[in-house]
Amino acid sequence: MVTLDRLINVLGGYGFRLRSGSVSRSTELRSVVVHEPTSDREVVGDVLLAIGARSMQEAQEWAVAVRAVVVLFRADAETEIADEVDGVAAMVVDTAMSWSEVAAVVYGLVLEGRETEAGRGPTDLFALADSLAAAVGGAVTIEDRLSRVLAYSRLQEGIDPARVETILERQLPQRLRVLFDARGVFAHLAVSDDPLFVAAEQDHGLTGRMVVAVRAGRQLLGSVWVSCPAPLQGARLRALADGTRTVALHLLRSRASADLERQVESDLVIRLLDGTVDAATVASRLGLSSAPLRVIAVRARLNGEQHAALLLAFERATTGFGWSRSGRSALAGTAIYTVLPVAEVDAARDWVRQLHAALPAAMTVSAGISGVAQIPELAAARAEADECLALHESRSPNDPPPAYDEAWDEILLERLRAAARAGRVPTRGPVSDLRSHDRINSTQYVVTLRAWLETYGDTARAGERLGIHENTVRYRIRKMTELTNLDLQDVRKRLAMIVELAATEDN
Repeated sequence: MVTLDRLINVLGGYGFRLRSGSVSRSTELRSVVVHEPTSDREVVGDVLLAIGARSMQEAQEWAVAVRAVVVLFRADAETEIADEVDGVAAMVVDTAMSWSEVAAVVYGLVLEGRETEAGRGPTDLFALADSLAAAVGGAVTIEDRLSRVLAYSRLQEGIDPARVETILERQLPQRLRVLFDARGVFAHLAVSDDPLFVAAEQDHGLTGRMVVAVRAGRQLLGSVWVSCPAPLQGARLRALADGTRTVALHLLRSRASADLERQVESDLVIRLLDGTVDAATVASRLGLSSAPLRVIAVRARLNGEQHAALLLAFERATTGFGWSRSGRSALAGTAIYTVLPVAEVDAARDWVRQLHAALPAAMTVSAGISGVAQIPELAAARAEADECLALHESRSPNDPPPAYDEAWDEILLERLRAAARAGRVPTRGPVSDLRSHDRINSTQYVVTLRAWLETYGDTARAGERLGIHENTVRYRIRKMTELTNLDLQDVRKRLAMIVELAATEDN
């Protein structure tokens, strides 16, 4: 079961577009049907795949006949859009996407929605890799579009050091990535569905590969690699082509399940971070216990571009089916928020390091870590994580991510500086008067006052800090009291001056 709203949102990532329909997006969808013109039995379903429809109007008529809530129709950009039919939503996808691919996505969403939300894993790609390896006579590796290993066959024929290293690292090693890029392999995969042979390279431990793109319509989903010393031919080449089409369907269904699971998880996490009244129930649905929690806020950039980098980081943060991941993540605005069941700051920083390591080397990642929180405190923890993230973004990305329980003082001072930048500090008073005098007369009264306050009125230590004699400090203090109403005997006034100095100091 899935709602129409979620179906529209998830299918939008595959090129589907909502063209018409006045159906409530909260409508639940529980079944998928196809048009059966010769069937004697009544066919009824919530989602209709309009296979064979010659126009959108015909597809809508079929939908009314089977009492469908939404009809899916393949059409090109020139296809005429029919008038809206009450009670039927119409979604259109480009003809480049086959009905087999459409069915794989839709069945995965509608029929597996409940299982996915509870943590259903992907279709067994490892079994498919074994079957394909037996058909082509070589070890098979299935990778996603970022060259991360999704599955591999148990068949060891033709195995080489490059394959072993790729499997152990769970992604294509950088040196092989450079080699394949130089040979034009990735450029070929981006535009062609034809298998490509990659010749052996002894210096890289490579005995030879046959690689073919896995695509749904025009969208690249990944690739299939076969270890072989020479190009595949005849029946083995046909088996690779057939197997690749099957892999595409498996990846589509796995991806649809993953997208659905991510949206369900993201919705629940956002409710927690917004301070929902049923926080305990939401946390239970997410599999979060009453153990200490921390909120981590993350932003990512790749070559100055944020949107694509953020989506890639979110996909990586939520990789793993079911509840095999310790954290629960949401994509909100320009940041990723992860609720992590850890009490130690080092464990939270390790999570950030692992996320960064799984992303392209050129990507920069900034993060902020909240203090320890219980479930009802997660809204406040999110604010702490946001402030720590802003603090990290003001530093080098190579610095460790700040944690609120370690950096609360810096965050408080940053709040004061923000207030000062907004003009919310006195424009007159002792500190302002001394700063103005320093600017006009090139004196050093403000730094002297700061040193005196920070050393609790110890002129010797203040002079040592400033590199001057303590008598010079006394002289400057005396001159300051002549210039402005500087009451250093009043505890509250001394505190106020310390706050103002902290709020207006240069970063």
